[in-house]
Amino acid sequence: MSDANNTPGDANNTAGDADGVNPEKELSAENLPGQRGRGGEEIRVQRGMFGANNGGDTSGYGGLVRSVRLPGPASRPYGGWFDEVADELEGALEEQDLLPGNAIEKTVVDRGELTFHIEREHLVQVALTLRDDPALRFELCTGVSGVHYPNDKGRELHAVYHLRSITHNRLIRLEVSAPDSDPHIPSLFSVYPTNDWHERETYDFFGIVFDGHPALTRIMMPDDWQGFPQRKDYPLGGIPVEYKGAQIPAPDQRRSYS
Repeated sequence: MSDANNTPGDANNTAGDADGVNPEKELSAENLPGQRGRGGEEIRVQRGMFGANNGGDTSGYGGLVRSVRLPGPASRPYGGWFDEVADELEGALEEQDLLPGNAIEKTVVDRGELTFHIEREHLVQVALTLRDDPALRFELCTGVSGVHYPNDKGRELHAVYHLRSITHNRLIRLEVSAPDSDPHIPSLFSVYPTNDWHERETYDFFGIVFDGHPALTRIMMPDDWQGFPQRKDYPLGGIPVEYKGAQIPAPDQRRSYS
């Protein structure tokens, strides 16, 4: 005899839920990945899966239209220990006669992560404060990543630093931007020496110049390589691939991308 409360198609049976919804999570836009609704800052409208122009979109999503948005500034309270870190950082900067509003462009809390957007001229001082202040103690920088937003006018190049406090078991990010026309950001080598290789790689692939780096040279590409391969406006390039009875053209000869 079957149990009426535990039948395979019953909505209360998690394993047999026909629509696959996790009953422990509310189904809403906030719980879906990549959704910002109308919040944040729109930097462009993308058409198709990859934003292809002047050529076919072979993804099958050629009719897709979506906004590309960056998260906007968060409002207090941020929640959890985020407020404690923000308060300590702002207080420590004030003790150094630096107004927090002049150094911190905005504070973002997005998907449970804390990011301080820092004005580039104050990056080194902010990093030193985060490392040395006893209440903060972000002793480890696990690297810097480059990002290229061609449509984010006046701040097309971003450098993102991941800082970890071993003392307090916390993880935050710093983000700094620079325009294509002036791609200079101060090096954090003097604060976090292990950034040596990470800054070289970010320079190599994105063209961000880290002022003060002891030996800012390419680390992956040949020294005489032209351009920066991970920028979104970099041509695909490539070589044709030969198969039995057929030849596949190089990517830059198949279609064009914006």
